[in-house]
Amino acid sequence: MKTTFLATLLFAITCTSSIYAQNTNSFSLKLDHIALSVKDLDRSVDFYKNILHLSEITNLTKKEGIRWVSLGDGKELHLVSTIKEPVKINKAVHLAFKSANFDALISALKTLNITYSDWPGTLDKITVRADGIKQIYIQDPDGYWIEINSEAPPK
Repeated sequence: MKTTFLATLLFAITCTSSIYAQNTNSFSLKLDHIALSVKDLDRSVDFYKNILHLSEITNLTKKEGIRWVSLGDGKELHLVSTIKEPVKINKAVHLAFKSANFDALISALKTLNITYSDWPGTLDKITVRADGIKQIYIQDPDGYWIEINSEAPPK
């Protein structure tokens, strides 16, 4: 149901922006933040800070049970532990990051005993895409999938 709602919303926004493309009052959207429902807030923040080396930033809502992490370029990840309903997660729903030093990342994951896999799920396997970008998948403490890519190889 959430997927259907999101698809309908995105379709409506696309249609609306196309219809009013000539209107000077038309709008555009930019990513502000992503929010994830988590079970153990401290454990999740620890993962994003100490495993992925992201920085915690001030939670401007000042609400208990919510902490914010910077994704860079003014984008944020909001970790929310206030909702106790289970979340169904599959690999198609994932965050994706790019690493400037992919080999150092792989080494750090091995040192920390963090398992990684390719898209089909083969452990310790790095995919090399047709465009030469290396790619792996890991999971955070709540099971959310995280894709990590290398930067594009020099041409």
